[in-house]
Amino acid sequence: MFSFFNKHFDLQGHQTTWKNEVLAGITTFFTVVYIIAVNAFILSDAGIPLEAGIVATILISFIGCLIMGFWANAPIALVPGMGINAFFSYTIVRSMGFSWEEALAVVFLSGILFIVLTFTPVAGLLARSIPDSLKEAMTVGIGLYLTFIGLQKSGLVVPNPTTYIAMGDLGSLPVLLSISSLVITLFLFLRNVKGSFLISIIVNTLIVFAFGQLEPASESAGFSFASYLSVFGAMSFERIGTSLFWVAIFPLTMVIVFENMGILHSMVKPAKFKRSLQANGIVAMLSGVFGTSPTVSSVESTAGISAGGKTGLTAITTGILFLFSIFFIPVVRYIPDSAIAPILIIIGSLMMTSVKGINFEDMSEGIPAFLIIVLIPFTSSIADGIAFGFMSYPLVKLAMGKLKEVPLPLMVISILFFINFVVLTLQT
Repeated sequence: MFSFFNKHFDLQGHQTTWKNEVLAGITTFFTVVYIIAVNAFILSDAGIPLEAGIVATILISFIGCLIMGFWANAPIALVPGMGINAFFSYTIVRSMGFSWEEALAVVFLSGILFIVLTFTPVAGLLARSIPDSLKEAMTVGIGLYLTFIGLQKSGLVVPNPTTYIAMGDLGSLPVLLSISSLVITLFLFLRNVKGSFLISIIVNTLIVFAFGQLEPASESAGFSFASYLSVFGAMSFERIGTSLFWVAIFPLTMVIVFENMGILHSMVKPAKFKRSLQANGIVAMLSGVFGTSPTVSSVESTAGISAGGKTGLTAITTGILFLFSIFFIPVVRYIPDSAIAPILIIIGSLMMTSVKGINFEDMSEGIPAFLIIVLIPFTSSIADGIAFGFMSYPLVKLAMGKLKEVPLPLMVISILFFINFVVLTLQT
């Protein structure tokens, strides 16, 4: 068996060893394991039972890491993506009015489209046709949206009938605990403590418990897989014939394609890029079956790569550890929102760095990017923000006499977005 693995992963050719790969996989796991709790909490906002969301996150991460490891031989962990899970819960379900079962069907078909793109030259064509300003703006806009969700969960921002939103009650104990959680999480993160997010979740949960504010997020006294069985394969295609269904699929596919392309370009060698992207497509499709939002290549995989991970054995090690974490599910439901909120805020701040890739001095690039950035959080809809940015791009270029700079595929995408808006308006 060892000879098979040595040959398949080409450990000698990659100048690495079993020990290096396993240690790198362990490093990646403790860096990204926080996703189990955070993703499950966001999925629960869409109506998926918390414990079912936990199981779904664990299983798809396990399967995703194995597929990435064996198919692409890359040290990349595949886990449900931050931002994309917000798109699932807050845009597709809450904003567009789909049930979570219908949203899982949207995920499944988006994954199929992703697969088609990755096994054909279309993915490369899209990557060349979409301006960097729009790609980066999507990341920034989603980052702001995640931050806003984190601020709401922490109680630092609350609804206000006059100003729409306002500062929460800074004198209340829950908000004070949220502020302390943010301070602790920031300290651990900025000090580059390994597994900082996981440690912060544990510490902040214990603090909330010490102040008598801890309540389980699930009403059940024990744990049962029965709730997950109601989620697995629960996709509903009843609204597949409606235009709104495809309006949801289109932007979701674009987000997962471009986010994975951007992450993989910075982490894998060109020889492994295509297969890594294909692995992403396959697992994104399976996400709908297993009951979660789509997976992406984890940015936290850089921790494992920095620790010496070079082959798929790193990803496989991470996946196996995800599977073992299933024994800790009864504990996860006690994690409070105040322990999750700081992570959303920090991840949102990290995504803001993409604003550097937008040339705001060129208004024909800056204005469409700006519309994406502000409309995603202000409309609570990732789909609408992306749509307005893409529709405005050729119009702004036309106004500035630069229409020739708009690639034909981008023009087609913009027209499709416009048609979708017209159809939705007529339906309402």
